[in-house]
Amino acid sequence: MINGDEGAGPVYRALFAAAGRGDAERAHQWGLAAIRAAGQAPLVSAALRRVCGVRDPALRVHAMGLDLPNPLGVAAGFDKDAHAVRGLVALGFGFVEVGTVTAVPQSGNARPRLHRLPADRAIVNRMGFNNAGAEAVARRLRRLRRRSDRPVVGVNIGKSRVVPDEHAVVDYVASARRLAAVADYLVVNVSSPNTPGLRDLQAVHRLDPLLSAVRAAAEDAAGRPVPLLVKISPDLVDDDVLAVADLAADVGLAGVVATNTTTSRDGLTSTLAEVAAAGDGGLSGQLLSKRSLEVLRLLHGRLGDRLTLVSVGGVTTAQDAWERLQAGARLVQAYTGFVYGGPLWPRRVTAGLAALARGAGRG
Repeated sequence: MINGDEGAGPVYRALFAAAGRGDAERAHQWGLAAIRAAGQAPLVSAALRRVCGVRDPALRVHAMGLDLPNPLGVAAGFDKDAHAVRGLVALGFGFVEVGTVTAVPQSGNARPRLHRLPADRAIVNRMGFNNAGAEAVARRLRRLRRRSDRPVVGVNIGKSRVVPDEHAVVDYVASARRLAAVADYLVVNVSSPNTPGLRDLQAVHRLDPLLSAVRAAAEDAAGRPVPLLVKISPDLVDDDVLAVADLAADVGLAGVVATNTTTSRDGLTSTLAEVAAAGDGGLSGQLLSKRSLEVLRLLHGRLGDRLTLVSVGGVTTAQDAWERLQAGARLVQAYTGFVYGGPLWPRRVTAGLAALARGAGRG
């Protein structure tokens, strides 16, 4: 986590300084460790919940058969291995999506692989699905589910790099079987730009058998229906977005997560040298807001409220989140907005959402 949020204190400012020196990944790891430690310390966690939690009936939402205290969640990528779920919820998030998790543990791409573009409040990453593997994450989530106050946790699954493309279905199914019983929902990630060939799986003729197999395997492993969603790229053309929407409805998915990061660099105000230094990878942040909202509106226009739409990409303020909810999203996720907004960001957004909801006559 990397930022210099006002009033965040010397420790947080030190993390921001470390990121500014070019070691954004290490700063993120330190921030995640601090959130994890806070969540594991009962007194600290309770204090954070009192300070950061916005408990307002106007924020409550029911989606995918799940009851959530508010619609704001942490997007996949922030807590890949489910280390800091309790701390993130203590900061005010209504749910957490962990991952991306692969069946085979993997170290990801070579460092440096995470860069900030502060002028655009953006991040470029080419992490490459670094994670401890499905079995390790399943063990961690199993312990979490034993708690009476367990939060809602989704698991985002992706393809293991060592697995050939022709065996992708088998690989995703292996992850689903290990994780379905300990996940409140699963997301099939076929839209990261950092795993070679992955985005090719978004083609409907390849996506159909993949989603059908994962859905069947998840329900068989869990012994219950497990909400299954697919996460798509903002770089899909509109016709392909609509084709995925039709497929999601036909297969019986619970929803669609829109959108992942983009490979586009159009519209950046950072210098050419800064953009070049950041290199290849997926870009997240404010630049994504326009396209993410366009994709959301396309999906809602096609699907209405039949499926749960989860909007992510460029959400930085309560007004951004409210606009997504008004455009048809049932849930909203954030990563980069949280990184730049600091530890009190979830409270600011949920408090703002509550005010907007009440102003609109809800609650």
